[in-house]
Amino acid sequence: MGIEPADSARPGAFAARRMLPLAALVAAIIAAFAFHLDRYLSFEQLAAHREWLLAAVDRLGILAAFLFVLAYAMVTGLSLPGAAVLTMTSGFLFGTLAGTIIAVCGATLGATLVFLIARTAFGDVLRARAGPFICKLEAGFRANAFNYLLVLRLVPLFPFFVVNLVPAFLGVRLPTFVFATFVGIIPGGIVYASLGSGLGAVIERGERPDLGIIFQPHVFGPLVALALLALVPVAYKHFRRSKARQGSRE
Repeated sequence: MGIEPADSARPGAFAARRMLPLAALVAAIIAAFAFHLDRYLSFEQLAAHREWLLAAVDRLGILAAFLFVLAYAMVTGLSLPGAAVLTMTSGFLFGTLAGTIIAVCGATLGATLVFLIARTAFGDVLRARAGPFICKLEAGFRANAFNYLLVLRLVPLFPFFVVNLVPAFLGVRLPTFVFATFVGIIPGGIVYASLGSGLGAVIERGERPDLGIIFQPHVFGPLVALALLALVPVAYKHFRRSKARQGSRE
């Protein structure tokens, strides 16, 4: 009598639930920028509060490392600018090795949360509506997802949040995304954490660290070389396929 069966409402309700994490993330991002939380992610703030931060790490011990990972994940999830400063801060507070591990774990956790939210909200819908070209692009990317993601992480030419979203839309598997992200950001993490480990002396001299150090030739060159090395297996696959096609024609 004009009343739809309960089953007919389920797809809409399910779709709405899928959008809830995305809505919460977008609201959090808007709030973060509205309250200018990104202003705290600067060298000036680090220099001004360095004594308090060092005392907090001494007081909290291992808990400080876990809290820093969560804070880094939050900053990454909210797409706030300041990853270089955060990694440098990690090196300043925990040393180069521990600081790199802590920063990489935090960045990977935050990136994974964004990836999962984007995949849940849009991944299946976009793939269902994709045309032949997008389907072909998706298949090509997924076939070598780890290598392509590794290149995108090693060479920071694209915004970090973009590299979190694109794999979600292209159907990359979660373990592949996590492992490629973790491994790919280690070299950059080492650069900034090592810069942060000597930050005390820089602050005492009244100087500023070079946050663009990763784009200097002696740093950027090896990163590009690693990225090219990551593409070798992909090139080899294409070479073998082309040879196989030529052999079948003969």
